[in-house]
Amino acid sequence: MPLHTCVSPEGRFVFGIHKPSFSVANQRENDFVEPLGQNKASLRIDNRRNFPSKRVDAAEASWIFEIANPFSFRGTTFIKKDWADKRAAEPASIKLPPRPEVSLSDSLSKINGTNNSIKLDQAFRELPKPVLLALATTSTDPNDLVRLARMSCPFVADQNGDPTGLLYKSSPDGQPGPIIHDPPLFEAVVNNPCLPDRYKTIMVLRPGAQGGSEIVGEAQSPDHSSHVFEYLRRNSYIAGGHYAANMADDAVRYSVNDLSREDMTGLRHLYYQRTFLRMAEQLDLETPPARQTLTGPELEELRILIFNKLKEDSVPPLQFNATLWGWNYGFDFAPTLYRLHASHQQIHQQFAMLPDKIADGEGGYRPAYGCGDLVADCAERFRQETGRDFFASYLAAIRTNTRTDGGVTGPANLVIHQDDNVILFVPKAQTSQWEVQLICLKQVGNIVEADLATRASLDLAMLVAMKTLGALGVRMVTTIEFPKRIDSADRDQRLLYSFLPKLPESPGAFSEAQLRWINGHYPEDFAEACRQAQSRIKY
Repeated sequence: MPLHTCVSPEGRFVFGIHKPSFSVANQRENDFVEPLGQNKASLRIDNRRNFPSKRVDAAEASWIFEIANPFSFRGTTFIKKDWADKRAAEPASIKLPPRPEVSLSDSLSKINGTNNSIKLDQAFRELPKPVLLALATTSTDPNDLVRLARMSCPFVADQNGDPTGLLYKSSPDGQPGPIIHDPPLFEAVVNNPCLPDRYKTIMVLRPGAQGGSEIVGEAQSPDHSSHVFEYLRRNSYIAGGHYAANMADDAVRYSVNDLSREDMTGLRHLYYQRTFLRMAEQLDLETPPARQTLTGPELEELRILIFNKLKEDSVPPLQFNATLWGWNYGFDFAPTLYRLHASHQQIHQQFAMLPDKIADGEGGYRPAYGCGDLVADCAERFRQETGRDFFASYLAAIRTNTRTDGGVTGPANLVIHQDDNVILFVPKAQTSQWEVQLICLKQVGNIVEADLATRASLDLAMLVAMKTLGALGVRMVTTIEFPKRIDSADRDQRLLYSFLPKLPESPGAFSEAQLRWINGHYPEDFAEACRQAQSRIKY
């Protein structure tokens, strides 16, 4: 079976084109012609065209470009030519509309001719629950959201009536827990960026508001404009626990537009610091004193010690030898109670370390799963069958890309941002319609191999990626890391990040379940839209 990849050993992108032409036998027995309405000239419109009398001929159906993902485990992308040609004519049209202004309080006031607070409170309480949830996620009026917040849970207030905290009760485990009347409404309203920060802080941001998870690290900028807490999630869905880097309650961030370079540096610093500390403990290296945040240079000194120690022949096998890092940005909650993306909080990143192997229940062991291993498998098979390094070929293909539609006048460049260490680009075969990828240019396969300059490049490129997508109107993005195992000797596998936006009309269905990714634009035109969007970005 041939390699399932669009990357050729010569460093080019290769793909196929469907040029369908077909005829369909008509087996229908009856016609059911009925009126549909009429046009502006009062002439009847019916459904006659839905009931042909003969075979149906599609002599020149729209072409479909079929592009295997560079990584075989990620399926194949299909681009419909007529859709993509429309976008190619105007790449700047690839964007989402801004969030509309919504205020039920204003609407009710206009209808009733009054803005009486008591009457508005009563009107809100009479709304059906699905309407309340829809309002909680879409309203841009703080007055709406405060009313909804007060409906979802009881507050403790000061003598002026301003909220100071939540009302608590004893939980079954003996620990205090907040009283929440309506959990879905609570979650929906507290994730709305337009809820006043005072309420966000009281309801979820203040340490302890979401439970007893211990804070085991923090990163704060010198001017105190950025502040990040590192929470330990000890009873995690990841065996051995995981960590969450959350923006602190004195640095509220609900949008990538508000995210600063210092914020991104702090979020990522906690990931680097926790990983390097855990590696140092595994290797019996001296660790820094407790209760202090390492500086960038101090962190680099520790990384170098780890890196050099791993080269020694006497190093025992690592129990934990892979990183896991991810970010669910954005939130939405359908009135039907389908959560459409992340839980709170939106500007946060999760990370952990993964073991090399796990017990199989029969007295033996089996490899533990890490998504970077899938990349390693693809790269190894590519090397075995072609004699070439996969990532070297992939990077060459990105740099020499030509337009998917064969055009010579439109943009062909897939690159959005690059420096000496990293490249941010639009993949030839996007698995999300607006996917963006980030790859290390040098032989860096994981963060232990990433020096101080490379880590700074990664952090900046991530900020560029998120702000660029935000400038296009994206409100939800899942980002994942594909790392090389820390003790792997492979020098070709590069550290890879994938940014996967979720679009309003593309929630995923049977095609995506088969790893068939349907796109309505050429990757080159999306890259051009990203480059144009960068002119609107503030850092």
